[in-house]
Amino acid sequence: MFPDSLIVEFDRGLRTLFASATSARSHPDAGLTETELSDAERRHALGLMRVNHCGEVCAQALYQGQALTARNPAAREALRHAAFEEVEHLAWTEKRIRELGGRTSVFNPLWYTGSLAIGVAAGVLGDKWNLGFLRETEHQVGAHLDSHLQKLPLQDEKSRAIVAQMRDDELKHADMAEAHGAARLPLPVRAMMKLSAKVMTGTSYYV
Repeated sequence: MFPDSLIVEFDRGLRTLFASATSARSHPDAGLTETELSDAERRHALGLMRVNHCGEVCAQALYQGQALTARNPAAREALRHAAFEEVEHLAWTEKRIRELGGRTSVFNPLWYTGSLAIGVAAGVLGDKWNLGFLRETEHQVGAHLDSHLQKLPLQDEKSRAIVAQMRDDELKHADMAEAHGAARLPLPVRAMMKLSAKVMTGTSYYV
């Protein structure tokens, strides 16, 4: 079964990086009209949405790696569910990036590979730590998305609607992980995760 799982995850990785994602739910900005943005505002909104898309690529890889090595079926299913909603986030952010006249980060394959390795390692440590990574990741992403809601232009209702729904989903994932017995990660690990995220966001904002 393990080789079959590797094949499935490899295929999922290729689709994450090189195919356009689709969403089962309606896009949060559906029905909202495009508003006038200055060139500077558009570039800023584009940079923030590219960061968010890159974060969803990392989330896909992290959860795929974790699900691959999770021992408990309930924990594995929780990770699969989180990954499914992250695919929708990929679709929403990618579409918005195109609308703003940009493209996704050229470094996505690099971030994906690193996140997949972290996910596999987390799963090897055991399910409570595996879910602990999920919980901490989602809490950090939720805070990150909150900061983007403060940074996005107020009139950019389409981007703001997407980010707000993503934030709500991420916090639900964190609650789900906690309900399944997630362990609280040590402070040095949480700090390292924040530092890694800072490097990723700083780079993907521009490219």
